[in-house]
Amino acid sequence: MKIPLERQIEEVARELALRAAVYPRLVAKGEMRSAVADDQVARMAAVLATLRWLARNEAKIKDKIKAKLEPEAA
Repeated sequence: MKIPLERQIEEVARELALRAAVYPRLVAKGEMRSAVADDQVARMAAVLATLRWLARNEAKIKDKIKAKLEPEAA
């Protein structure tokens, strides 16, 4: 199944918001260590930043790939 980049971004943003709501409670109850929560939130934030960068640069990336795949003029 192909999922468009914008939908992937929406999903990661939703997951990050969910973690922001849930993790503090888990830490407070002793069910998750603060360091683990911080690491997992940071990793998901990095995923979101990467996807947003890809979205901003999608046209340039596609142009570069197309240029590489086109046969060179003789």
